[in-house]
Parts: sequence; C-alpha cells; structure tokens
Amino acid sequence: MCKRAGPAPAAPRRADPPRPPRPRAPATQAGRDGLAALLARPERAVIALDFDGTLAPIVPDPDQARAHPDAVPALAALAPKVASVAVVTGRPPGVAVRHGGFAGVPRLEHLVVLGHYGAERRDAGTGTVPPPAPHPRVAPGRAELPGFLDRIGAWQGTWIEEKGRSLAVHTRRAADPQAAFDLLREPLTGLAAEHGLIVEPGRMVLELRPPGMDKGVALLDHVRALNASPGGVGAVLYAGDDLGDLPAFAAVDKLRSDGVPGVLVCSGSAEVTELSERADLVVDGPAGVVGLLKALAARI
Repeated sequence: MCKRAGPAPAAPRRADPPRPPRPRAPATQAGRDGLAALLARPERAVIALDFDGTLAPIVPDPDQARAHPDAVPALAALAPKVASVAVVTGRPPGVAVRHGGFAGVPRLEHLVVLGHYGAERRDAGTGTVPPPAPHPRVAPGRAELPGFLDRIGAWQGTWIEEKGRSLAVHTRRAADPQAAFDLLREPLTGLAAEHGLIVEPGRMVLELRPPGMDKGVALLDHVRALNASPGGVGAVLYAGDDLGDLPAFAAVDKLRSDGVPGVLVCSGSAEVTELSERADLVVDGPAGVVGLLKALAARI
C-alpha cells in the first residue's frame, strides 16, 4: 500500500534586504524640512563642506592635515546623486584637492573646491582656473608680521601660514596655545585694521584677510550659479566646525528666507561651541560628518 505524500516543505523565505540607515534627524523643524527636501529631490541638492575640522581632523601642522580615510569613498558615493558637492575653504584649492585626495577619483569628477573663500575655484576632474592676483592689502601685512610677532613676545611656538590671499597665525604648537591666542588677538586686529584687513579667529588660529571674502559669499555665489541651470537648487546642506563657517550658516539662513530649504551641520568639538548652538544637527567631528555623508548616499 502506497503512503500518501505529505505537503512539500515550504521554500525558505528570502530575507528582505536591510534598509539603508536613515540620517539622524535634525533637532530643528527647519533642519528637518531641509533634510526632507534634500532626500525628496537629491538631483537639486547642494552639499557644501568645510575642509579642516569637517572633512579632515584638526592637527598641529595644517600641512599634515588629510581627509578622514572614509571621506573620499563617502563623497564618491554621494556626488553622482546630487546637483553639486562643494568644498568651501580658506586654503588654496589645489592644497585642498591634494590633502583631500580628491584628484582622479572616479565619480568625483564634478566635485568643486571653492578656495580662498571662493576667489579661486577648482573642479577636481578638470583642474583649476588661473589664480586671482594677490590682494594689494595683504603684501604690507605679510612684510610686517614676523617682526610684529617678535616685538610683542609672541613668536615662541607661533608660526605663520602663507595662504596666498590671506595670512594665518597659528598658536596650537605654543606651550599654552590658548594664552598665545588671547595675547595675539587684539594686537593682530589692530595690525590688520592698519592695512585694511580683518581678523577671522578660528581654532587656535587668527587669519588676516581682505574684507568681503568669506564662506558665506562663496556659498551664495555657487548656489546662484547653479540656479541658472534647469530646475535650480532645491535644498542646501552645509557642514562646518569653526567660527569661519558662521558666514556660511548665515548664507543658508538667507537661502531659507528665500524659500530654499537648508540643513546646518556642525562637526562638533570641545573648542568651538558657537556653531553647535546654531546648527540643526551636531555630529561627532569628521568621523560624524563622514557617517552622515554615507547615510545620505545610502538613503538617496
């Protein structure tokens, strides 16, 4: 007598692929609106980022600053999905491209570096436009600065970074970096004023540069240029870590008032709190910024 066959065993259920991680929600409604707009229409979104302290950890010698090891892969995954990825920096753009490792990377051909606060632009894939002429106000300050530092007793442990259209005095390598910074701030402000320059304080650095050069101007000019293309800009995210990024935060606020949603991201540190108080989203330094970029690329 034949036995009746039982029901065939059920085929194993194929597991659903894991959903990509969601970017952490901003703390403010304006930030949440900006993130929602970015995710809804990424092809109209601008992702703008500071370099030092945001994509690259802060180090005692800026010449040794390099992008976080995961920054280039994260940017390469994100860049083809959005309207523009821009690095906005006070450095010469060629330095940022070199220290970031951006040159020759597939899918980063259209990454834009807005160097010298937007005075010089470089596309990672196509090279750079001719650099602007040296600013006439910077040369006299450059000549006077070494003797000036020596006279006020601040030379030990401080050093000057030549940035082409600006100068930066660093105190991070001094025996007491904060004391050296505090000692220099007022005298350098006076010296800058004598030459028609302004002083931009940062993380153990004081930068002397001409007025009218800042990251907010660079960001707004970049967005306005993109608005001339079909569709225009539908959302802007800016990430920074230092006082020099406050003008870019103000630029995003201006864009918001004009109807363009935006997200303000702070690459958090214990040295600067002003940005974290203004930001929609605070992440843990360059590693946190890279994590956010990865989450955006996976989610879009």
